[in-house]
Amino acid sequence: MIYSNSLIYIELHESEIPWLKIFTHTPHKEFSECSASEKEMIWSCLDIIEKEMLEYFKPDKINIASFGNMLPRVHWHIMARFNDDSYFPEPMWGVKQREGRVKMAPMEPFLEELQEKLVLNFD
Repeated sequence: MIYSNSLIYIELHESEIPWLKIFTHTPHKEFSECSASEKEMIWSCLDIIEKEMLEYFKPDKINIASFGNMLPRVHWHIMARFNDDSYFPEPMWGVKQREGRVKMAPMEPFLEELQEKLVLNFD
């Protein structure tokens, strides 16, 4: 777990690309069931994570998605995408296009900086 407070928690998804997920602690099925505080926290975290990924990894695109078909509870995916990742331009759930050749910066410094920003903003 990367970050947690009373409303949400953030996890790293193991992947060839930087990929984080935000979950609500309360297992809502739909976003409309979330409280105003939960919604605000999700949007704020999405904004911070996207900006940090853009600055640190310099991806070609950021993907943000919320499906919940396989896991029917509110959660959001934030992915830094690269033209030479294995699936681009398809979604990471799509058909693999090639063997990826992503050469990205190490994850640990990014995660440490992100944790610091989240704590400063929300704790």
